[in-house]
Amino acid sequence: MEDVTDPAFRLLCKRFGADMVYTEFVSSDALIREVNRSVQKLTICEEERPVAIQIYGKETEAMVGAAKMVEAAGPDVLDLNFGCPVKKVAGKGGGAGMLQNIPKMLEITRAVVDAVKIPVTVKTRLGWNDESRIIVDLAEQLQDCGIRALTIHGRTRAQMYTGQADWTLIGKVKENPRMKIPVIGNGDITTPERARECFDRYGVDAIMIGRGSFGRPWIFREVKHYLETGELWEDPGFRWKMDVLKRETLDSIARLDERRGIIHIRRHLAASPLFKGLEDFRHTRIEMLRAETVDELFGIMDRIANRWGSSSCSGNVPQQLHPETQETDPMCYTSSEYMSRIDP
Repeated sequence: MEDVTDPAFRLLCKRFGADMVYTEFVSSDALIREVNRSVQKLTICEEERPVAIQIYGKETEAMVGAAKMVEAAGPDVLDLNFGCPVKKVAGKGGGAGMLQNIPKMLEITRAVVDAVKIPVTVKTRLGWNDESRIIVDLAEQLQDCGIRALTIHGRTRAQMYTGQADWTLIGKVKENPRMKIPVIGNGDITTPERARECFDRYGVDAIMIGRGSFGRPWIFREVKHYLETGELWEDPGFRWKMDVLKRETLDSIARLDERRGIIHIRRHLAASPLFKGLEDFRHTRIEMLRAETVDELFGIMDRIANRWGSSSCSGNVPQQLHPETQETDPMCYTSSEYMSRIDP
């Protein structure tokens, strides 16, 4: 979730019903060297609580030092990432690379738990590859180190993000009578029905949604509504969702600047299911992802809504963000309105 779960996106997900949010993971080595970009990732706000700050690394001393810096930042939870599969992390022994050095993983976990007073949790995978799906035994070992919860992604490191997540071993961890801490399941939760199935079939205490939220922060409302009522959330429509993506864009620009904010939001726009399956969309998609100004981007988004949506995205304010309180929330501004707000 690097370059995805920035503070603005976390707050948006929280407003749509996420019960807990996690920061982008932060390199322990970069933290102890006080690299500015990494230190900035420790920034949290009261509105997003409960919030976890996640760190990764391969050296015990660096992880302990980083953990103390995290504790000083005041999150509710410190999460250790032993699950990231990307080469630049796992290939150097961090993230899921720790699945090839279990003694070191346990040493780091134990040392961090002993070094801080806030709850420490772990996120990891089933194992390094199909020949070493060790999670059932590993879960017990991590619990013995003193962690307070365990998140399991239902793939091995070798799988990266390919194929389907296998939740059977997640279920076996939960079934283990010696496991006393909460078990959180992760992987391929993209529909409310799948979320319900994961709770019912595998007995997990919670589910974690990662890539399923890209360009779709309203997924938390969809899932929560289904879990609470057994009914699908009434689709608010193409135009409403486009307005949410506009709001996300503006939040990104406000946090960074116009150029960097638009570059940052491209990952969300590229992954958004809102644009999946639209006929003859390829050329427009390329245009959208190459836009360099908010005027240009919003103009393209309006054209998309005019052509493929049920009604145009005129920049009106959706009324459905807070249906429980009937509060109005300004989800969408025109680009000129936005520019006047930041450059009066």
